[in-house]
Amino acid sequence: AYKAGVKIAFGTDSGVSPHGENAREFQYMVEAGMPPMKAIQAATLVAAQLLGVEDRLGTIEKGKIADVIAVDGNPLDDITVLQHVTFVMKEGVIYKK
Repeated sequence: AYKAGVKIAFGTDSGVSPHGENAREFQYMVEAGMPPMKAIQAATLVAAQLLGVEDRLGTIEKGKIADVIAVDGNPLDDITVLQHVTFVMKEGVIYKK
């Protein structure tokens, strides 16, 4: 679908992975031929665009809502690092496991 130009959004209710292991879907997207950045954008920018909320979500910009994660590594080099989140920053507060 990606190679045919279909916009693909990452979702958490697909049933592909158990809840809490959703980041594995990034790996599946890349294994299917999607570049890592496009897989990340499927969960951010593209998802916001398809929902019609890109004016508020989807990118990190002044005035937009964004939760930020930290991982140990570069997901553009190894998308599987997104399966091991070090912390989440939500509304300026850092949450660790």
